[in-house]
Amino acid sequence: MASTLADLNSQIQKHDEQIAQLRKQAEELRNHERAGVVDELRKKIAEYGISAADLKLTGRGPAKRTNVVPAAKGVAKYKGPAGETWSGGRGRKPRWVTEALAAGKSLSDFEI
Repeated sequence: MASTLADLNSQIQKHDEQIAQLRKQAEELRNHERAGVVDELRKKIAEYGISAADLKLTGRGPAKRTNVVPAAKGVAKYKGPAGETWSGGRGRKPRWVTEALAAGKSLSDFEI
């Protein structure tokens, strides 16, 4: 079977269109099923008197983990021109540090 590049590109375009249609149908079906699930959940919540607190829903994203220990703050090693401090630890450098370095200064200029 000898196909030309144009024939293959045409077939690819047809398949891409079919894929787009199938994805659209899948999304519509998911939304339809989701509506049914939401209705079912509402009925169960009303039937059993479940509250948002029972489900640990705060309306602000996932529930907070209570056993997380906050990371220790590093001791400041550098002090900026406006009094801001930085420990020099991991992560991005503060804006005042990157601007000072770009202006030709060195970190030793800001050591505490």
